[in-house]
Amino acid sequence: MKTPRIVVVGSSNTDMVVKGDRLPSPGETVVGGSFVMAPGGKGANQAVAAARLGADVTLVAKVGTDVFGDQAIAGYRTEGIVTDFILRDPDHHTGVALILVDDKGENLISVASGANHHLGPQDVEKAAERIRTADAVVVQLEIPMDAVACAARLASAVGVPVILDPAPAPAGPLDSDLLRHVAYLKPNESEAERLTGIRVEDEATARRAAERLQAGGVRDTIITLGAKGVFWMGPMGSGFLPGFRVEALDSTAAGDAFSGGLACALARGLPLADAVRYASLVGALSVTRLGAQPSLPTGEDVRRFATGLGIKV
Repeated sequence: MKTPRIVVVGSSNTDMVVKGDRLPSPGETVVGGSFVMAPGGKGANQAVAAARLGADVTLVAKVGTDVFGDQAIAGYRTEGIVTDFILRDPDHHTGVALILVDDKGENLISVASGANHHLGPQDVEKAAERIRTADAVVVQLEIPMDAVACAARLASAVGVPVILDPAPAPAGPLDSDLLRHVAYLKPNESEAERLTGIRVEDEATARRAAERLQAGGVRDTIITLGAKGVFWMGPMGSGFLPGFRVEALDSTAAGDAFSGGLACALARGLPLADAVRYASLVGALSVTRLGAQPSLPTGEDVRRFATGLGIKV
């Protein structure tokens, strides 16, 4: 099986995670719990996810000249990720995410984006050759939209499929000019609702939301519904895959794990239905561990998990 070449253009953060019995209400202090600090950011999480699954990954990002930036880059190199296009910003701090997790694995997240908000098209252009020779390009919305659009244009111009994880999702439709460069749009249920105005709770409402996104110019849509499963729709048809049963510990990076798995599977040439199943296995495994990048499984982890379920991957 060939090694997929994936370029991820996106954010890099340092995550500070507190896990307690429950999430606080506004104005309330909840005492107790455990603390862990780990690398995160949607772009970086997806890059690490793909690398651990066996892909050749390049990350295009921007971090500060602080210790968090130093630690992030060192960590990506340990994962085997190409860091030549991670730029250092002397004027802005590395992104930081403050994350609260309860005993059911639900979370609240607040992000100070820092250097992420200063990644521009001129920075993305530096990685143009890598983007044009990739098997897939992955982007999210924790960086400026003009950087996202630049990456999508560079890739689609030479037929490289673009996977857009529209998180955090804007209120209302995405720009149609951006969408015409996107091959796969992968919102979760809340993001799909923000993009379409349709409350997504099950397969039927996911289908309605996907139909609205298709009408707006999306080719293939994959809507994740957490533990309930995932719905997909494209030119070759549609389908729904129920979620795999696991004991959830922390859902922080589940969507990023799914995106990394989806990118790997599609870059290897798997049909969309098979790619969604593989990505779902990756996402399900990630929620059984605490933290963002520490929770991301390896390819061997996924194979063992799939074998236990009687699934061949």
